[in-house]
Amino acid sequence: MKRKPPLSPFEAQRKAAQRAALNALRRARRSAEKAGVSLSEWEGEFLESVSERVKTHGRAFGDPELGAPGQALSAMQGRKLKEIAAKAKGEEPKRRWGKKRD
Repeated sequence: MKRKPPLSPFEAQRKAAQRAALNALRRARRSAEKAGVSLSEWEGEFLESVSERVKTHGRAFGDPELGAPGQALSAMQGRKLKEIAAKAKGEEPKRRWGKKRD
């Protein structure tokens, strides 16, 4: 019985990033359902489409300049995922830039 050769370090890192992204997407959806927080139509569609693209292509973005090599999500997709997870936890959304309002 022949065994597969071990994955290269780059390939192993890419697979780990893919699994981590899928787990984070699942965790965000599950925590929103448990907390009873209703996600907007856009947020639900975002979670679905990103998880589908990661499953089929290994990453959710086409342009290599949008994300780091070996990562499954681009920087903006990661930010949106964090915002959705914070909303599911009931946390106040963080201000992105600018001064605090009084």
